[in-house]
Amino acid sequence: MKNKALAMILAIAVSFLSSCGTTKEETIENPSAEEVYNQAYDLLERTSYKKSAEMFEKVEIEHPYSKWATQAKIMSAYAYYKDKDYDSAIINLDRFIKFHPGNKDIAYAYYLKALCYYDQIGPVEKDQSNSQKALEAFRQVVIRFPNSEYAKDAEFKMALANDHLAGHEMEIGRYYLSQENYLSALNRFSDVVNKYQTTTHIEEALYRQVEIYTIIGLPDEAKLSATVLEHNYPKSKWSKRAQRIIGDTK
Repeated sequence: MKNKALAMILAIAVSFLSSCGTTKEETIENPSAEEVYNQAYDLLERTSYKKSAEMFEKVEIEHPYSKWATQAKIMSAYAYYKDKDYDSAIINLDRFIKFHPGNKDIAYAYYLKALCYYDQIGPVEKDQSNSQKALEAFRQVVIRFPNSEYAKDAEFKMALANDHLAGHEMEIGRYYLSQENYLSALNRFSDVVNKYQTTTHIEEALYRQVEIYTIIGLPDEAKLSATVLEHNYPKSKWSKRAQRIIGDTK
C-alpha cells in the first residue's frame, strides 16, 4: 500500500508541475517559488525525504501567496511520511485540511493522515492507541469521500485496525484468565463479542465466555454463548470445545 501512496503523490506532483509550464533553471540567489518547489521535488525523487520536506516548507515560508505554496503543504507532509516522521506529517496534513478543504487533493490528505497512524500500529500485546486513531481517520475517508479511489482501501484497513483492537482485548482477557481474575477476563471477552463481531477473534471470545460462565457457576449463560457459537461457527474448533464443556456440565 505504500507503493500506492507513492504513486498517488507522484501523480499529484507531476500533474501540478505539468500544469505550470516549463521548469526554470535553478538560480543561486532569490530562487522563485517554482524553483524551490522543483528542488524539493528532486530531493524527494532521490529519497532525501527530510531535506525534501524542509525544502517544501521553505516554499510556504518564502512564497506563502504563490500557487506553489498550497501544493507544497501536502508534498511536505508526504516527504515527512516517507521519512517516518509521522508527527510532522500529521501537523502539515491538518494544516492542509483546515485551510484547503475544497482542494482537489483533500481526499488524499485525509487518507495520508490515516496512513500515518496505520503505519505505527504495533503488535496486539502493545498499546493500540494508533489502531484507534487509524480506525477513526479511515472512517473519515469513507464517510467524506465514499466514491474516491481511497475509500475501498480505507475500509480494508479499518477491518485490520479493528482486528488489532480486538486482539488487544483478547490478550488482556487471557492474562486475567491466567490469573484467575474471572470477572475482569469476562469483561474483556464480552467486549470483543459486543464490539468486534466481524473480527477473527469472535469465535475464541465466545468460547471464553462459555469457559468462564461455567467456572463461576452460571450454566445458563454458558449454554447461551455456546449456542451462539455453534449456530454461527458450527465447524470451529472453539465450538467443539464449547460443546464439550456444556456436555460435561449436563
